[in-house]
Amino acid sequence: MSRITKNQKEVAQKYDSSKLYTLAQACEVLKDITFTKFDATVELTANLGVDPRKANQMIRGVVTLPHGTGKTVRVLVLCTPDKENEAKEAGADYVGLDEYVEKIKGGWTDIDVIICTPSVMAKVGVLGRILGPRGLMPNPKTGTVTMEVGNAVKAVKAGKIDFKVDKTGIIHAGIGKVSFTPAQICENATALLNEILKLKPQTLKGTYLKGSTICTTMSPALKIDVKAFTSGSAE
Repeated sequence: MSRITKNQKEVAQKYDSSKLYTLAQACEVLKDITFTKFDATVELTANLGVDPRKANQMIRGVVTLPHGTGKTVRVLVLCTPDKENEAKEAGADYVGLDEYVEKIKGGWTDIDVIICTPSVMAKVGVLGRILGPRGLMPNPKTGTVTMEVGNAVKAVKAGKIDFKVDKTGIIHAGIGKVSFTPAQICENATALLNEILKLKPQTLKGTYLKGSTICTTMSPALKIDVKAFTSGSAE
């Protein structure tokens, strides 16, 4: 039998695995049960009553977190020369086209987001096998295929994230760092959950938001009382 550490004992005393917490309570407790030496990422999950195999139930969207994600987002803009200055001035880390297409073909994916203009999608499309599994493929639905590359870069740098339901009907999203205040974590979580609720398919029968949890990289997951949340109270 593995030995229980001092930190694990403290965690066990500070939270109840069977309890449904309000979102605000969960964000307070979360900071008390995280003992990592690094600034752990806060992750929210939403368990949806959808069948992702049905096209009209594939929940996908974007949201700008009011307090950002807490991490430095490395952005690559693939575009024609006339758009390069706009991208650079907006803060893109890498800007170009053919050079980066070749680098990606060679296995380079040291980036977090790729934004491109519609005119270069033919060149970007061939990278699908590399970019798709890593969640890096630009998509018009998430605003990463656009002529407004400057605005797109600024939005991503400011905390815009995209989310998608997985095969089991669950959305996972990083919504901040444990160094954030409980209020900042709560406001980011609220922004994401509100956006997910807006995307409820009109034809869906039964419960849409079945459950939600919040945790950090190394902490247990806290169950959130979604009934209170969906009725308009996240406190």
